[in-house]
Amino acid sequence: MKLANLLMERRIKLGLRARSKDDAVCELLDLLKAEGVSFDYEAILQSVREREDIENTSYGHGFAFPHARTDAVSELFILVGISPQGIRDHDDQEPVYVVCLLLTPSHIAKLYLQTLSGLARLARTQGIMERIRRIELPSDFIKIVSDANVTIDKELTVRDVMRYKVATVTPDDTLKDVANAMFRYRLSALAVVDTNNQLVGVINDRDLIKAALPDYKSLISNLNYSIDVEPFEELLKQEDKIKVSQLFREDFETTTPETRIVEVAAMMIFKDIKRVFVIEKGELIGVLLRKDIVNMIIRG
Repeated sequence: MKLANLLMERRIKLGLRARSKDDAVCELLDLLKAEGVSFDYEAILQSVREREDIENTSYGHGFAFPHARTDAVSELFILVGISPQGIRDHDDQEPVYVVCLLLTPSHIAKLYLQTLSGLARLARTQGIMERIRRIELPSDFIKIVSDANVTIDKELTVRDVMRYKVATVTPDDTLKDVANAMFRYRLSALAVVDTNNQLVGVINDRDLIKAALPDYKSLISNLNYSIDVEPFEELLKQEDKIKVSQLFREDFETTTPETRIVEVAAMMIFKDIKRVFVIEKGELIGVLLRKDIVNMIIRG
């Protein structure tokens, strides 16, 4: 099914007056009120705000996807607003020009998640924002989405949940580079790639600690084990000299964007792993985290 088939002209508003995402959501909900749709609008607004408080729904590329799974609705609703001047909330890095509000019942997960994924693919389409900002009619927006040929798959796949931005290091980077990247992106592991962006390994926080405590097994088996020097101080002295190539591991799991999410989730449980890297045409294009399966599918 094409994403464009889920859109309705009467639920697309050009010329949003809102100066914040919250105001934009209220303005879009007014479209449903104008249709005469009977809802508990306060409950819907509260659900959308709660979701926004958990995580900023600004996606980048000029798009934001505020959304909520709520029993105040009985079917999927997609409401689109286009802001000529742009909206910038206090925690947004760039202005938002397209606000897509998704509302779905609590028991519907697949279509909701796939629709979000489809909208994200639309946002990443080359030159899409330039076209959208020139439209004059709601039908023009549907035409643009139709031309982008974004489809909603029958089953949830890795593409629907994966993260496209992957923090990476190279074998020639240093331990200090790794620690800085982990701190900057709040990650416990980084992908190690070569000059062609091909995945060659992974390095995590455990590897860094092991570099400081190579005799950790002796420490565990013998609490009286003598240490002549403070291991972490020694590691800090070498942080600019120790290379990723000395520490990274090659035991990682990969998948493809088209793999069914249930298959990867089962493998992650069976092997007790937290992340699977996504490969397409030999290159690293994303990562699927176990916590994202929980956050996006179960929590919504």
